[in-house]
Amino acid sequence: MNTLNYSKGQIISLTILRILIGWHFLYEGLIKFYTPNWTSKSYLSGAVGPFSTIFHQMAESGWQLKVADTLNIWGLTLIGLSLFTGFLSKPFKIFGIILLSMYYLAYPPFADFGVNAYVEGSYWVVNKNLVEMAALFVLFMFPSSNVTGIDRYISGFNCFKRNKN
Repeated sequence: MNTLNYSKGQIISLTILRILIGWHFLYEGLIKFYTPNWTSKSYLSGAVGPFSTIFHQMAESGWQLKVADTLNIWGLTLIGLSLFTGFLSKPFKIFGIILLSMYYLAYPPFADFGVNAYVEGSYWVVNKNLVEMAALFVLFMFPSSNVTGIDRYISGFNCFKRNKN
């Protein structure tokens, strides 16, 4: 679907959703960046999902933990900036889905995994990470940054031009 076919309300809705998710990612990245000695060690150590042994190994290996911390902080921050500003947002939506998938797999909301410190509320299968992944997928399928973001200027797209067909 061409964004020229979107209604004004659809563009506004998609843009607001993109900005809100961008703000969430950006905030999470910056809060970790500015928190002295922040590390994902306890989060990774407590993982209960199907790949918990991998997360536990990362927590115990000094260099792997450092890489995980750096990628987490910069990943959240750059994904957030991208979505918030609409700059290169298409690839960063994919990166966001991948990062959220890792969070989901570390603490999946399945009944047999029990309750732990990193789960907000009591869910079954669906949690905020899955909802945000779905929202990013919708934004990927129905982009708006080429109308209301910096991508508009990069792609040469001008929302005031009319489709000549």
